[in-house]
Amino acid sequence: MASISPEQAIKNALAAARVGTYEAATTSLPALNGALALYAWNAQVSAAMMAPLHICEVVVRNAVADALTTVYGPNWPWSPVFATSLPQPTKGYSARGDLLKIRATQPTTGKVIPELKFVFWQTMFTSRFDVRIWQPHLRTVMPHLDAAKTVPQLRGLIYSELDQLRKLRNRIAHHEPIFSRKLTDDFQKIQELIALRCPITSTWMVNNQQATALIGTKPP
Repeated sequence: MASISPEQAIKNALAAARVGTYEAATTSLPALNGALALYAWNAQVSAAMMAPLHICEVVVRNAVADALTTVYGPNWPWSPVFATSLPQPTKGYSARGDLLKIRATQPTTGKVIPELKFVFWQTMFTSRFDVRIWQPHLRTVMPHLDAAKTVPQLRGLIYSELDQLRKLRNRIAHHEPIFSRKLTDDFQKIQELIALRCPITSTWMVNNQQATALIGTKPP
């Protein structure tokens, strides 16, 4: 068998089509060397972004859970009124189906919360929940919101930012490229969302992450 270079061996192991995406994006020569450098950086920055995303998800879902507890009581996952308020589309993600499935296997609210998908918490920031949940409680669970904006405006902004971060999280989880994203903007959204509930926690997150340093070392 003819010998091949280490770079070609890595490309074969990762799959030519996958590495080809990175070869097309690099300006370094030879292209394969540049692609592998970009691939390694993409993997490293993806891993580094998961820590801020993790903190953001936990903080946001706790804010939602606090609002739900106020409206429906501490056992809100088992509230029939809450369950029927959730969307249940015939296609795509069903927040109601997700809740019913999880609560059937978990004994307490504290066990249900971490099992619900990221998109469940994003779904909670749709307009269907404005009257019962967000108009009376959004500024309580996220006390550092812009006082000049209305609750529907703020709730819509949170939904939009969570959507951006959910798509980033999904790409990382599926080992897809994120090198073309504006990662500085993604990180800023994470920082801002956490700060809406607790600026101290947001600062702590910034001081305990490696993502921003890695973002600045992207290969050409």
